Amino acid sequence: MTNILAPDSIPLLLLKTKSSPGDAYEELFSKPAAEDAFTFEPQFLPVMEHSFKSDGLDRVRELLQKRNIGSRPECPYGGLIFTSQRAVEAFAAVVEEGKKGGDLTWPHLQNIPIYSVGPATTRCLKAIPQEPPLNIFGEHTGNGDSLARFILEHYSHWYSEQPEKPPLLFLVGEQRRDIIPKTLMNESLLSHERIPVDELVMYGTGVKESFKDHFAETLESTTDKEMRWVVVFSPTGCDVMLRGLGLLDETTGKAKQPAQDEKSRTWVATIGPTTRDYLKTTFGFEPDVCAEAPSPEGIRSGIVEFLRNIL
Repeated sequence: MTNILAPDSIPLLLLKTKSSPGDAYEELFSKPAAEDAFTFEPQFLPVMEHSFKSDGLDRVRELLQKRNIGSRPECPYGGLIFTSQRAVEAFAAVVEEGKKGGDLTWPHLQNIPIYSVGPATTRCLKAIPQEPPLNIFGEHTGNGDSLARFILEHYSHWYSEQPEKPPLLFLVGEQRRDIIPKTLMNESLLSHERIPVDELVMYGTGVKESFKDHFAETLESTTDKEMRWVVVFSPTGCDVMLRGLGLLDETTGKAKQPAQDEKSRTWVATIGPTTRDYLKTTFGFEPDVCAEAPSPEGIRSGIVEFLRNIL
């Protein structure tokens, strides 16, 4: 057990873009919880920059204008899937530019299910105006695997009166997992149980040029703190993060063992197993905490439990 005292406040370096209009991580970590004595100072360090893909935008624009995402038998798609806020932002940009006059029914998606993973993506979708509002499902699932299993049951009931279920359109980024298409189109399913899925790339992702310097400056500004946490949300930028912490061996490309005094002061948490496994497989780096639930509450619970065990 490490012999250190809980500090008055703990810098929490969140390697993500701050969500708008409100960020759930800031809301949760900016105030002390009644059940523990830990106070955090959340700071946002955007890692990724995104660029919309014109081909994807054009395809969505065409589908919406022709009302080809709907419940009618002739529609090529009967629903939408979103698993990232960036995909929602790209979709919302198309919706916004297509507004005409006082047509409150635009983008004409009243009678279809829209599947969303987690609260952050769902909040973005709910901000897209339509009368009546979009039919959004799946917020409770939290990850792609759970969402896919939910869709298998829910979508079948939604189109139970149609002999064949219409395909779903999955709006994605260049980098994504394929768990949802694989699950919905798994050959082990009976033919009437399978759900066709088409993926449409809406945006590309890369590491922001400013992240390296921003991260270094933030680490420098928190060197006087007794401890600090780095929370990682994606494999993107992990190499820059490890290099900034002085943990990357440039010769081997693998993580180095940190000095004991540094290990007792800077810890790393991941939003879930995908990022944790990427760090372990690619760099041989074992994060200190992996959230059991991919949420602000999951991150806080994991960090607080870790700190209680060492203090």
